[in-house]
Amino acid sequence: VQFVESGGGLVQPGESLRLSCAASLSGFRFSTMAWYRQAPGKQRDWVASITEGGITNYADSVKGRFTISRDNAESTLYLQMYSLKPEDTAVYYCNVLGWNNYWGQGTQVTVSS
Repeated sequence: VQFVESGGGLVQPGESLRLSCAASLSGFRFSTMAWYRQAPGKQRDWVASITEGGITNYADSVKGRFTISRDNAESTLYLQMYSLKPEDTAVYYCNVLGWNNYWGQGTQVTVSS
């Protein structure tokens, strides 16, 4: 099992980014997948998740600004982020919802003017 996150960067407040997560997971299409983030000095928090059937859930802090999606044919998870705020600055990770292992290296998102 391996997750490779990409797409992060340095952006200004109000801008957008699209994160990708390439998953090497044989049961990807049957798994509820999630994005998490970890800000400096803080614990890793759940951001959003999507079931195998496409039902999505979001943390209140990102609801209405972030959109999670998946491409089962490519075993890839996405996170489209709009209206980014400085408090969104963190390292973003993907994983199967509820798993606490197989973490990837994450992708750094920095929102700063």
